[in-house]
Amino acid sequence: MHAWEQIQKTLEVIEENLKQPPDINELAKTAALSPFYYQRLFSRLVKKPVAEYIKQRRLSVSLPLLAEGEDRILDIALNLGFSSHEHFTRCFKESFGLTPEEYRKAPRMLHHISKPELLLNYVLVDEGVPLITDGIVLEVNRKTLEEDVCYIGLSLVAQMGGAPMGDTPMGDAPIGDAPTGKNDTQEDDIFTATGEDPMAALWDKLHSEKESIPAVKPQASELGVMYGADKPGYYTYFAGAKAQGSFEEGALPEGFEVYTLKAGQYAVCGFEAENFEALVTEALFKATNYLYEMFLPGHKLSAEPFCAEVYERHDEDTTYMELWMKLKD
Repeated sequence: MHAWEQIQKTLEVIEENLKQPPDINELAKTAALSPFYYQRLFSRLVKKPVAEYIKQRRLSVSLPLLAEGEDRILDIALNLGFSSHEHFTRCFKESFGLTPEEYRKAPRMLHHISKPELLLNYVLVDEGVPLITDGIVLEVNRKTLEEDVCYIGLSLVAQMGGAPMGDTPMGDAPIGDAPTGKNDTQEDDIFTATGEDPMAALWDKLHSEKESIPAVKPQASELGVMYGADKPGYYTYFAGAKAQGSFEEGALPEGFEVYTLKAGQYAVCGFEAENFEALVTEALFKATNYLYEMFLPGHKLSAEPFCAEVYERHDEDTTYMELWMKLKD
């Protein structure tokens, strides 16, 4: 058994026993390691100490329970292993920037910690071969975009949660034309490992206003693209809908701009998840990591510092999307 498989086994045990997971000694025994080496290996592979990971998973599991509103907050806290309402509230606010009560009154998309699928870091598949693991099915193929495609939408600038700039999804520059238009890009600083998702509000605004643009048809496909911003430590995120026919940039509604996806060869990763929230959080995170950390290096491919999310529509009924990465010549 590989080392990652030993740690994955304990991740499953933790997930099944979040209220009262086994102690370090029992987890180490499950992994057939000493407690010392188990904790070192866990932190290396999961990127968090065991106790912090358990706390963050409890908080993540609490989100849908709070949104449903059926159970008392105290009951949710105790059932997930928190010692009191106060303890739960303190941990929740430290991670997400608001209290459980505030979240229950107005549920929103929050960055949270999902259960890792370590297989995605160690198993390399060929093009066109599906990779199936718990919670995600993905497949990577090469596609050629014969001509430029324009998208009309909105953008924001937000602070990165420690992610590097460069040859990553949040690279130094976009592929093709940066968005053009009248928008003084909104600046935000809440993109962290956990916390409120600034992109969700951007998509909501796009959907509420895009009907005012004649060049955007109701069933137009939609694109989200992330790339580096001019300000160090920040990224730009654009959300838009595919334009059809001719249009005048100067006639677009206030704040709207144009992004051009350039023609060329792309690595395209299609994947699906059980529901929309899982698709745009856990599945998107896992698929992106797999592409940049495993698939591209494993096949000796290099992509431009740019990553586009392509949806038939970015809404609650969607369970499939694609990541498009332009390959370097």
